[in-house]
Amino acid sequence: MIGWLTAGWNRVFAVLGKVSMYRMVFLALLGLTVVAFGVSFFGLVAPSPLELLATLAVLAVACGIVDVVAHRIIGQSLRLESSVITAFILLFVLRPTLEPVALVGVALAGAVAAASKYLLAWRGRHIFNPAAVGAAVLTIVSIWIPALGASAWWVGTPVLAAPVVILGLAVLWRTEKIRMVLVFLLVAVAVGFARTSIQYQTAGLAVDALTIFWSLLWSSPFLFLGVFMLSEPLTLPPRRWQQFLVAGVVGVLAGWPISLGEITLGQERALLVGNLVAFAFSVRAAVRLTLDSREMITPTVRMLTFTAKRRIHFLPGQYLELDVPHRRPDARGTRREFSIASAPEDLPAIRIAFREYPAGSGGPAPSSYKRALAEVDAGASLAVTGIWGDFVLPNRAETPLLMVAAGIGITPFVSQLRHLQARGQHRDIVLVYVASEAAELAFRDDIAASGVPVVVFTRDDPGPLP
Repeated sequence: MIGWLTAGWNRVFAVLGKVSMYRMVFLALLGLTVVAFGVSFFGLVAPSPLELLATLAVLAVACGIVDVVAHRIIGQSLRLESSVITAFILLFVLRPTLEPVALVGVALAGAVAAASKYLLAWRGRHIFNPAAVGAAVLTIVSIWIPALGASAWWVGTPVLAAPVVILGLAVLWRTEKIRMVLVFLLVAVAVGFARTSIQYQTAGLAVDALTIFWSLLWSSPFLFLGVFMLSEPLTLPPRRWQQFLVAGVVGVLAGWPISLGEITLGQERALLVGNLVAFAFSVRAAVRLTLDSREMITPTVRMLTFTAKRRIHFLPGQYLELDVPHRRPDARGTRREFSIASAPEDLPAIRIAFREYPAGSGGPAPSSYKRALAEVDAGASLAVTGIWGDFVLPNRAETPLLMVAAGIGITPFVSQLRHLQARGQHRDIVLVYVASEAAELAFRDDIAASGVPVVVFTRDDPGPLP
């Protein structure tokens, strides 16, 4: 029974892994929207079906128009999927309406959200969560023009809590942000509990701890905020401890909103503060790379060598996300993560490697991304949208290390070994390298130059490393 469940669980994860992060978020929000429409027919949520439909239509048009205009002016690739995601998020954050003036406010929020991806950006990477920017601007403008409406976070209702959790788990697994969101929820609920308890006591009311707890968890916007907005990778710092810090900051501000005059730092504004903290950590992450060369280093592994146009900061073992815009992308999208196979000391040169099966070899068909990457000419410029990862060397040099890699999984270790060699550092390291055959042992020269003991497993005789 356990084995059957484990196998089923692994199959589900395998399917999720084939879907791009953007596509996964899109599908999850689409599912949540369908659920919201369904329960609205029975009056289980505040908005009516017509209000939801009108608001979503206005948001989709506003976001889409701004993205198309930006595409024409700036020349960046058109990301309609991103526009729809922003519209979906704002649907659950703003107050759905049929009032003409309020729909103007909805359009304003959508337009501002879409524009922020281009105007509030650093080296091609937006600084703030677009939906949070749109909602915050509308809320501030509504101080002077109340009829435009403001953020309402009506998604914070028990009826939608379970769908948010179920669909959100798929998103968090794909983005690997489950622990970070748990940190946010723990902090937000704890701080919110303290604030609510103090308010009850001040008002002379009895404090029902269980009722307050469940209300904060199931009847607040915390779940939606954490799952679909805080978890956006482009607005997060590269290291896990930094992400936990950002989650804690947002959790405190969301759980205990601070008033600044007529403005209260509510949910979306708490997220914007967290985005600023994250930007301080990752300001150097986004950069453009120029392709210098490509070569097959094994029968099925291709290595690309780039030159960074600006100084790029990374730690050995981290990975980058490379954007390759192309027509008709498949479900995996236009971005892909690659472990960096060079050391920081090699900069401005930077290397990545990936599996590429020759035509007619019987290997799996390449994705649209891999086909587009194969057609990129030398001298072309590609964008690195971020650098992340905690698979780095321990700070204590005396810690013994066992590196175990199979096939293309050797790349982060190559970065680390080249780094240690460049620094003249010697550590107690043993590398275990598994490949289908000797010809598939990638980066043999780098491994041999590192001087670390290597244990090789192949079907045939691997021979000595050069």
